[in-house]
Amino acid sequence: MSKPIVAVVGRPNVGKSTLFNKLAGERISIVQDTPGVTRDRIYADVDWLKYTFTLIDTGGIEPESSDYILQQMRRQAEIAIDTADVIIFLVDAKQGLTDSDFHVASMLRKAQKPVVLVVNKIDNMQREPLEIYEFYNLGLGDPIPISAGQALGLGDMLDEVVKHFYEVPEIEEDDDVIKVAVIGKPNVGKSSLINKILGEERTIVSNTPGTTRDAIDSPVTIDGHRYIFIDTAGLRRKSKVTEEIERYSIVRTVAAIERADIAVLIIDAEEGITDQDTKIAGIAHERGKAAIVVVNKWDAIEKDDKTMNRYLQEIETKLAYMSYAPKLFVSALTGQRIHKLFEMIQVVSQNHALRISTGLLNDVLYEAMAMNQPPSDRGKYLKIYYMTQVSTKPPTFVIFVNDKELMHFSYARYIENQLRSAFGFKGTPMHLIIRERKGKE
Repeated sequence: MSKPIVAVVGRPNVGKSTLFNKLAGERISIVQDTPGVTRDRIYADVDWLKYTFTLIDTGGIEPESSDYILQQMRRQAEIAIDTADVIIFLVDAKQGLTDSDFHVASMLRKAQKPVVLVVNKIDNMQREPLEIYEFYNLGLGDPIPISAGQALGLGDMLDEVVKHFYEVPEIEEDDDVIKVAVIGKPNVGKSSLINKILGEERTIVSNTPGTTRDAIDSPVTIDGHRYIFIDTAGLRRKSKVTEEIERYSIVRTVAAIERADIAVLIIDAEEGITDQDTKIAGIAHERGKAAIVVVNKWDAIEKDDKTMNRYLQEIETKLAYMSYAPKLFVSALTGQRIHKLFEMIQVVSQNHALRISTGLLNDVLYEAMAMNQPPSDRGKYLKIYYMTQVSTKPPTFVIFVNDKELMHFSYARYIENQLRSAFGFKGTPMHLIIRERKGKE
């Protein structure tokens, strides 16, 4: 089941990035006293009580602005509102109720999503804050007072947010259906690939970047196997003009990856792999999804006997953290090698859900330790007692040791490589969790 998505919206300079940073637990959003300064699309997983949800930080909404950037911010904030399951509407107690707040409230009512109205910049939480009462005029229920800067009142706010998760419609999961998110920049051929698979013009195909406006689910059955392909609006390339608004285009990509089992990253053979490709791939990797790298438009470039190896080397270098992902060179236009994509999807899907018995795991672990002794530090040796698999999608293992500070990342990587050598796990990331145990039971 995918995580609920919560978007923080409001007009510029009400403290959205400050609130996001407090909830995310680190300062990942630029905070500056200038409307529209938040630059990169910011998302993070937040835990509260028994819930985990994806938090999206949006730029400020200026409903009547003639400024191009602010108009785009409004449009992209609307995308975030459309994608979210619950919306935190943040207003500013110091500036008071404004016409822009009424405009944003009107947008939210039309969206018909659960809204939590939050009044920020309340200096004194000890007494009843009278500043909140004028915000009842927005007609969005009881305002919740907070101070994002001082991290006050956030618990009450989150309690109200998670109440609405019961209202998020449950989507029945079908274990027999493999959900595949097709991700990448605009105009790399995501929609063309899906159309070739479906055999019909199901999604809009255009040379204009960003033509695909929304995530589109396309079910298909191939050789008796059922799939759902999720096409997403691509991420635009950076430029001086669009720098402010780039962050919003990732909203649907994050949501689509969250829903999927497998992410298929499409790269343009004519352009080669770019920084934007690595960022998109990183989203799938961080969220533990199986992955396949597909180089499209392979028919459009001149090739010699070394061309493919050069591409593979470049991908291995720039996507070093995703070396487990198989690579495929295709043409969505001609259908070249498209049939092989389904073979890869089947393999990585099985590996993503692969479970290994504790006995077999420890046979590999002990053999690995015999070939390469665990590290030591100033006379203290790392002792590894045993390991066990605790979950799948992605395969996740717990290793019990005497002192986890002695488990150097390079030795953990060595163990991971030994597991991959023994069991495959092609196409899927692996998670290793190191836990201390005083002695072997």
